[in-house]
Amino acid sequence: MVVNVYFKNMRSSDRLKENLEGKLQKYDKFLHPNTKATATFKMIKGGTKLDLVIYYNKNIIKAEETGIDGTNAIDLVIDKIDLQLKKYKSKLNIKGTESIRHEFAAASDVEEIAEESDESAEDSQNIVKVKRFALKPMSAEEASLQMELIGHQFFVFLDDETEEVHVIYKRKDGDYGLIVPEI
Repeated sequence: MVVNVYFKNMRSSDRLKENLEGKLQKYDKFLHPNTKATATFKMIKGGTKLDLVIYYNKNIIKAEETGIDGTNAIDLVIDKIDLQLKKYKSKLNIKGTESIRHEFAAASDVEEIAEESDESAEDSQNIVKVKRFALKPMSAEEASLQMELIGHQFFVFLDDETEEVHVIYKRKDGDYGLIVPEI
């Protein structure tokens, strides 16, 4: 696995990088050797935040956790990734397929235009981050799986049958909702 590690608001640490790479080695037995991962460590109030994204089987698996230090954050993120991979594998087994047709936008296709603001937004709400991504055709079922893998509450996708933009979201009761815009 190819891991790119970044450090924000803290000094670079070879020890943390080696620890993370060591923990990720357990996935080498079932991930393609060219699988890419991006890890970002950031010092925040109360600890160290780790954001890990693995680009696996044309999908994204993402985990973000805050630990008391970098090592603790790594352990928490690895636990979360383990659960997501188990869920992913069981959903694929239920569907009876080994891969998903959806080819998610590569990391280079996602362009973050503005950084998140650390300032309080009590008086006004501003758009602090814009993401651009390629819409790829997929079914609602594939979109729900992708949404779960990246850990979001909603996911925008291009329906593979109608070629229209839809939004799938997770409801409070645990089920999914589908928004189909009409023009």
